[in-house]
Amino acid sequence: MLSENEKYNHFVNDFSEALYNLKMEVPFSDYIFLCVGSDKILGDTYGPLVGEKLKGAFTNMYHNIYVYGTLEEPISAMNLEKTVQEIYRKFSTPCIIAVDSALGSDHRIGNIFVSNSKMQCGKGTGKKMLYVGDISIKGVVGKDYKIPKYNFSGLQSIPLGSVMKLADITATRYLRCYEIPLEKRYV
Repeated sequence: MLSENEKYNHFVNDFSEALYNLKMEVPFSDYIFLCVGSDKILGDTYGPLVGEKLKGAFTNMYHNIYVYGTLEEPISAMNLEKTVQEIYRKFSTPCIIAVDSALGSDHRIGNIFVSNSKMQCGKGTGKKMLYVGDISIKGVVGKDYKIPKYNFSGLQSIPLGSVMKLADITATRYLRCYEIPLEKRYV
């Protein structure tokens, strides 16, 4: 079993590798963090919490990194499609990094998964939302009961502290990707 530090160092490596591989295929103009979730359901606050932390770190720091989805301006089922359309109108070749909470088996809770593929937001609660992202980051916040109404109920009772810890780790480890030279990330 991996230690917490090893687990999250894997996140840094996975994210760096996913971004590097995409950059080799497409010359992106901008990098957009699309942090999906609601501030009304505790387990669904992972995306907006990550967005809040990244927005604070990126303010006036980089000219081509943008964050959509914070606690004040969440991206949810109500505005996801409109937001994605706005991103594609505003940026010529954006790399969308979708961030959302996920449900999984007991041994996956607390893990962060990175993928070079789109994710379907709202899947665990039975919502039919868009597939989004060139890269997807999923923070597993709770158990997947495989029944949408149980999952929805479970998301409402997830401790906020555990979601905040996962969001902290995600944002901190993402920012670490900018500190480590590429050739040293895969050691």
